Amino acid sequence: MSLFTRFHQQPNADVAATADEADEEPVTDAGPPPDGLPERIPDDASAGNDAAGGGTWRDRHPATARTIACATTALSAILVLLALLLPNQLALLTPGRFARIPVEGIFGAALLLVLPPKTRRVAAALAGAGLGLLTVLNLLDIGFNETLGRGFNPVFDWSLLDDGESFLQDSIGRAKAIGVAIGALALVLALLVVMTLAIVRLSNLMARHSATATRTTLVLGTVWVACTALGVQVAGVPVAAESAAGLVQNRAQQVRASLEDEQAFAKEAAADAFRDTPGDQLLTGLRGKDVIFTFIESYGRSAIEDPLVAPGVDAALADGTKRLRAAGYSARSGWLTSATYGGSSWLGHSTFMSGLWIDNQQRYRTLTAGDRLTLTGAFKRTGAWRTVGIMPGLTKGWPEASFYGLDRVYDSRDLGYKGPKFSWSTMPDQYALSAFERLERGRTHAKGQAGKRARQHAKPLMSFIALTSSHNPWAPLPKTIGWDEIGDGSVYNAIEKAGKKPVDVWKHTAQVRTEYGKSIQYSLHSLISYLQKYGTKNTVLVFLGDHQPVAKVSGDHASRDVPVTVVAHDPAVLKRISGWRWTPGLRPGPKAPVWRMDTFRDRFLTAYGPQPGSAPSRPTP
Repeated sequence: MSLFTRFHQQPNADVAATADEADEEPVTDAGPPPDGLPERIPDDASAGNDAAGGGTWRDRHPATARTIACATTALSAILVLLALLLPNQLALLTPGRFARIPVEGIFGAALLLVLPPKTRRVAAALAGAGLGLLTVLNLLDIGFNETLGRGFNPVFDWSLLDDGESFLQDSIGRAKAIGVAIGALALVLALLVVMTLAIVRLSNLMARHSATATRTTLVLGTVWVACTALGVQVAGVPVAAESAAGLVQNRAQQVRASLEDEQAFAKEAAADAFRDTPGDQLLTGLRGKDVIFTFIESYGRSAIEDPLVAPGVDAALADGTKRLRAAGYSARSGWLTSATYGGSSWLGHSTFMSGLWIDNQQRYRTLTAGDRLTLTGAFKRTGAWRTVGIMPGLTKGWPEASFYGLDRVYDSRDLGYKGPKFSWSTMPDQYALSAFERLERGRTHAKGQAGKRARQHAKPLMSFIALTSSHNPWAPLPKTIGWDEIGDGSVYNAIEKAGKKPVDVWKHTAQVRTEYGKSIQYSLHSLISYLQKYGTKNTVLVFLGDHQPVAKVSGDHASRDVPVTVVAHDPAVLKRISGWRWTPGLRPGPKAPVWRMDTFRDRFLTAYGPQPGSAPSRPTP
């Protein structure tokens, strides 16, 4: 006879009796009614009503009532068991994970059995709410691990949920995104409520059948200890589980470490070797050059080394190296380890520019609220460059522009684009580069005698450009067209309509990876083609990825490395970094140095600062 059947073996019980009655009048294990409540003894009037077909629904359908009661209890036990054993990584969601005995359930049951009725009910409700919250955090961990390659940080990451909702709107439309958000909120509330009700129900049941519950708890505890001692496993997973307690402990440590990190980082940010360096001593090796820092969205090491993605991307890099060499340019490439993965591009941008490891939102807020010297800020400090930002991914004001030392920022509203969005990306990369040429660089390099006179007095440009076409979901994708065909972007309407839909692409992992590779090829073609057409002997291009793509593309154990490349026409520019031992060309080799991204700022400022026995580089006439 099963435990649930034994608990529900009496046919004529009022399942709706209160828990207080049960606590005040405990029932033994010898034949209790459903949920252990006292049998209903009808008086003459109620007996007459019952005979006439009256009475409660449970009186009229005792078998159905018993079945529902048993099913509800069983469902409550299963729900609690699943919550206690739920891992926080998708790869660990295997049947073997749930064929285990959670020690937290054993200790929880033992505690509830010894508590007095009122305290027990409060403890059960709190335990249920806590287990529901832990389940929500585990689900968030799964989502974050799949997209950002790390778990959810309960201190810093709540603001990222809003960014996720915005991404959904751009990917599947506003109405569907709102539906998903409402569904997610309903799921959270349901987990909290249902988990609380489940544990309260089980605790009341154990109290009414304390003898059986005590014996069962002792048996399970003994089995757990034995399995621990013997190392018993099912499908390679230990039967004796303590995962929930470990997760709670990890959460507590994570919160404590996050709070401590905030203070430690503020001290770290205050230490800056270049804080007091005069402007006339900064970047002397690049004076007179137009310097462009370009981030290619999700351009990670997987794009160059993954067997499915790499062939097309490597071919684009090889072709680009050949084309640029024909135009008089040379390149050197290496690897940087990004502070982020799968998303949160601004963390990669700020790490690269500031020389600090910015791997969470709190660090980013602390950094941008301070006066740390960034690469772009160093150019501004010299007074020798006009500094601009091209940010097609921005759809509203960007207060960080002053922190980065940018004289002017062009966001999506300033670039004059009249074409369609390509999923999340507000405009194709080629259009963004065309707008940059039209709005800024083309003015400085105007042709004719008036242009020559203007150039004598105009400052060279330092540009910070964030390209977005390779942002997921990588559908639909734009196509490279002639630069004279771009216009105001209306030409892209037909291209966007002919493209693939995100919902279709994301049905198959192989197709997602294929489209990701195509997006990187498009961004590379756009950037290389721009340099071919508009670059001069004084153009210096530094381009890199901000982070690896999501795990669905890069894999569960991918590195956080991204390619970085310096391209220049003047040999003196690359000579300055000859000691870096980077790979010639646009494709970094597998043995090229791998540096943390936060080390780049100091290396760059050192390489292009004053060097013993050398004079500042002069612009080529």
